[in-house]
Amino acid sequence: MTRRADYPAISDYGIIGDMHSCALVSSAGSIDWCCFPRFDSNAIFGRILDWHKGGYFSIAPRGAFSVERRYLPGTNVLQTTFTTPSGTARLTDFMPMHHDEGAPIEPYKVGESHQIMRVLECVGGSVDIIMECHPRFEYGGIVPHADMETPHIVPHAGMEKSRIGFAHGGSGAISLFCSAPMHSVEGGFRSECTMTEGESLYAVVTYESRFPHDAETITRSHIENSLQEATDYWRDWSAICTYQGIYEDYVLRSALTLKALTYAPSGGMVAAPTTSLPEEIGGARNWDYRYTWIRDASFAIYGLHIIGYQNEAKAFKNWLEWATVGRARDVHIMYGLGGERRLDEIELAHLSGYRDSAPVRIGNGAYHQFQLDAYGELLDSAHLYRRYIGPIDEEYWAYLRRVVDFVLDHWREPDEGVWEARAGRQHNVFSKAWCWVALDRAIKMVAALDLPGDVERWQSARAEIREQILTHGFNEERGVFVQAYGSDLLDAANLMLPLIGFIKADDPRMLATIRATQRELTSEQGFVYRYRGFDDGLPGDEGTFNICSFWLCDNLIMLGELDEATALFERLLQHTNDLGLMSEELDPHSGDMLGNFPQAFSHLSIINTAVQLQRARRRRNRNRG
Repeated sequence: MTRRADYPAISDYGIIGDMHSCALVSSAGSIDWCCFPRFDSNAIFGRILDWHKGGYFSIAPRGAFSVERRYLPGTNVLQTTFTTPSGTARLTDFMPMHHDEGAPIEPYKVGESHQIMRVLECVGGSVDIIMECHPRFEYGGIVPHADMETPHIVPHAGMEKSRIGFAHGGSGAISLFCSAPMHSVEGGFRSECTMTEGESLYAVVTYESRFPHDAETITRSHIENSLQEATDYWRDWSAICTYQGIYEDYVLRSALTLKALTYAPSGGMVAAPTTSLPEEIGGARNWDYRYTWIRDASFAIYGLHIIGYQNEAKAFKNWLEWATVGRARDVHIMYGLGGERRLDEIELAHLSGYRDSAPVRIGNGAYHQFQLDAYGELLDSAHLYRRYIGPIDEEYWAYLRRVVDFVLDHWREPDEGVWEARAGRQHNVFSKAWCWVALDRAIKMVAALDLPGDVERWQSARAEIREQILTHGFNEERGVFVQAYGSDLLDAANLMLPLIGFIKADDPRMLATIRATQRELTSEQGFVYRYRGFDDGLPGDEGTFNICSFWLCDNLIMLGELDEATALFERLLQHTNDLGLMSEELDPHSGDMLGNFPQAFSHLSIINTAVQLQRARRRRNRNRG
């Protein structure tokens, strides 16, 4: 791996996190994205969205170097090894876990400090090192005042040879501890030193939310203890994973990534920790994914459950209840991490965007769209939860019945659809199918849990929805399910129809749809586009959509075409980066990552498809035996 001068590929980044926020670390040792104190807070380091204005925190050798990196096994602790002509240095990056004295280690509690800790060790020869920390608050809009001496910092008596700096501007502030001498520069800090074998450098950025800023706990031993605690925490968590098989490394890395994308105080999971990484380089399809979508719920509850993570599935379900309860008509498709409902979209004109892909957006205007699938996903998540984890209480069931009533009243209406198009509403087949799911799951829960409900009415509506989809959502001339009533366009979302139990994959109508999708909606590598030829109201193009490619894998598994499914799955895994992380989309020509990163949907899909392949192979082997 070689060093780039600017704008590394999206795949160049690794993620570290504390389940409140995270940071993206490049292979060149630079933190180019970090929001504090939450995933959706203002960026403090944001160079990935503007190389000159965004801010960064870099520790790396001077001059040329090569890089190897890895996560410490079973953890989200990132280790990067730099090799120079004169020596080798190893950088360890992590965000610490906090715990009460005598209690098990837990993620941060609300109100505790948030930190990035970095430890650089010279493991051979000598290496010239440069440390640069240039925070930029309010998404690069504020160049802070940086000072080495401030009355707001109280150093510990044992830190005479260390240095503490403080940078603040507007509502943002950080303190920087570095064990090597450093000095303030315009809007940041810099340190240069030569390290020889056996020497270490320690650096810690602390998000400051109060005065005075007491730095007495930042010592080398504290950092080393924090590293051990974080390593133990992640390894203990990894040990829960029940998946064992040929894709174990990918599944565990996906699980660890999903855990890192979970907001600990609420249990919600961000779709991705970034905003505005483009779906096309230079394009305008740049969205903020630092929120939680309802449609993630059923995927997450099932995906976490099948590899042993019941507590995480419970936490997500609890978040879902907290965020969505109220009037059924007020259900949104996405929410803030604490259940916030207003996510107004703003364009940051002062930022140029990743590789000049403007605009940069914060907030997501799709939050107020009418998407009928959200109601089915609410019912499906409750159904999966009661089936695999625990019962549904009476109060929540009363709310779910109101959701069912809303579906009964509104399923005949057009909607914006799962892909959040900005070209108006239509009768999307995928959306109607999820209305069918809402009624189907409600009927099943009544039967399984002896709950009250108007089952006869629900059964009648379920049959009516199904008949309408088969009549108007199936194009007789083409012999396939189409995107919307009256359309002749394919939509990869319809690959979900067998997965939600609406129709069998080998039904001639569905089989024809799968084959048409393979012919018309795939790249040369067989990866799947969401749609082609549909005017979604947005300029430009996009890449192939990873979750759709995994859905095709799942359909092939259901058809018994395991060799084809395996080949496609393994081609997709080749497009994770060297750390096992995956983005939202892939460039159909270069294979480069596109879209926000790392993407929860992609990693949930890796888990699900790996498990389904394993189960299908076992069934085939039993049948052959």
